[in-house]
Amino acid sequence: MKIVLNLFLMLTTISCSADTNDSLSNDEVDNVASNEEMASIVSVASSGTENNYTFSVGISSPDTGCSQYANWWEVVKEDGTLLYRRILRHSHVNEQPFVRSGGTIDITSDQVVIVRAHMNTSGYGVKAFIGSVSGGFKETILENGFAENLATVAPQPDKCAF
Repeated sequence: MKIVLNLFLMLTTISCSADTNDSLSNDEVDNVASNEEMASIVSVASSGTENNYTFSVGISSPDTGCSQYANWWEVVKEDGTLLYRRILRHSHVNEQPFVRSGGTIDITSDQVVIVRAHMNTSGYGVKAFIGSVSGGFKETILENGFAENLATVAPQPDKCAF
């Protein structure tokens, strides 16, 4: 069931990208397909005022419980600087995809940022969203290893509740 759902999400994503003339290259499709055990951002919405924004982020992840779950999402500058991290304190096995909000995020409405997710077992996924509050957000594929050093930066989850 999980493989079928992941395949459906991947095909839906590719289809949606093609509809907006932002189709994925063959290498990107292979990269997405090989990252089946990664968390992926599926939506980003924002609210608030200049330098005081809240983001609501949709994540699809292959959670199995505390042994494998999406343990945070974060907002990063294009240069790889961490702006905000929302710690996820438990797995979402029966709630996929799921949405969690966080903030406040100190950015201007036109500042371009990247929103991405992290798994406790496999690290950062390559499917993320990029954009700005004023311009909106769209799916992107990050280079493998993009700002990977942030995986050890605080804040870090202390434990998984369930």
